[in-house]
Amino acid sequence: MTDDNRETLVRLMKDFRFAMLTTVESDGSLVAHPLTVQETEFDGDLWFVLSKESTAAANLARDAEAGISLSSNSAWVSLSGIARFVEDRAKLEEVWNPALEAWFPDGIDNPAVGLLKFSAVGAEYWHSPGGVIVRAVALLRGKPSAGSENETVELS
Repeated sequence: MTDDNRETLVRLMKDFRFAMLTTVESDGSLVAHPLTVQETEFDGDLWFVLSKESTAAANLARDAEAGISLSSNSAWVSLSGIARFVEDRAKLEEVWNPALEAWFPDGIDNPAVGLLKFSAVGAEYWHSPGGVIVRAVALLRGKPSAGSENETVELS
């Protein structure tokens, strides 16, 4: 890993709004849960607002190891790490926004509202500048698209 790879990862993370959190079910199977990323500045941690009564919460109570996957038109990121609920009212107020009331109509004081901190320990990203059209043309030509990147980044 180079500092450039880490900087590229941080830059790519700014483009993602939605994520899939993968947790382990009680039978060992994997399940992914859609979430909204609550911060655009990536420092190794991601923050989510999630119901403490959700399946994801029950899974994380048994096994805090989790994965996050994110995608855009020209980039994909896979993160591995640890996800835990934290009690931090100031942070919750910082990330809270009116859109969350669709899931929590009683607002921020709903006892089911949970602040989930995902701490990444590793990442892999794929970046293909130019997006879908550039990749399609490259595939038709049987060649990788120019400038495509695939790197692994250790974060801990």
